[in-house]
Amino acid sequence: MTAIIRTDSSKDLDKTIESLYRGGIHFIEVTLNTPRALNVIEENAGLYDDLFLGAGTVLDKESAAAAIRAGASFLLTPTLDEEVIRTGNQYGVPVIPGVMTPTEILAAYRAGAEVVKIFPAHTLGSSYLKDVKGPLPFVEAMAVGGISKENVPEYLQKGWHSAGIGSSLVNPEWIKNQEFERIEKQAAAFTDIVRSAERK
Repeated sequence: MTAIIRTDSSKDLDKTIESLYRGGIHFIEVTLNTPRALNVIEENAGLYDDLFLGAGTVLDKESAAAAIRAGASFLLTPTLDEEVIRTGNQYGVPVIPGVMTPTEILAAYRAGAEVVKIFPAHTLGSSYLKDVKGPLPFVEAMAVGGISKENVPEYLQKGWHSAGIGSSLVNPEWIKNQEFERIEKQAAAFTDIVRSAERK
């Protein structure tokens, strides 16, 4: 499970990252359209040995390289850009590209992506991956878009590799209002649900 941080201010993002980690989430994405995103990644990348801080909304190879230099552990993209995948592979940093169609999924795999991000997952439904795996059984996919506490078990139980969770976990208003305990509790709730789903 990956927490997705997307806000219009970088204020208190260090406390947000710490709250998510304390709640049990160790994979955290900071989108590059968040102000000072690269600084936030650089300042927090080594906070804990088992914290994996990545960059999201990576749109081109230049942004990919900058995020890697800042210390990003992984990269996520909203679309398929094979140059971004190759840049990540060059430096040994996983890239999870945003795809939707079987054609895009296969192109991402051939470019070197081990996991793809299917977006918007909620619109496509949890059964979409099973259909895709018919002709493309090697696909490993992260569900992103509309994932909540209510539906995340359904995705994991239907063979999705993982889930990326945005505002239902990291609500920008909670950050703005400095409700870090609330973020930690929400992270803990998601963590418990995911662990329970993975055991089934």
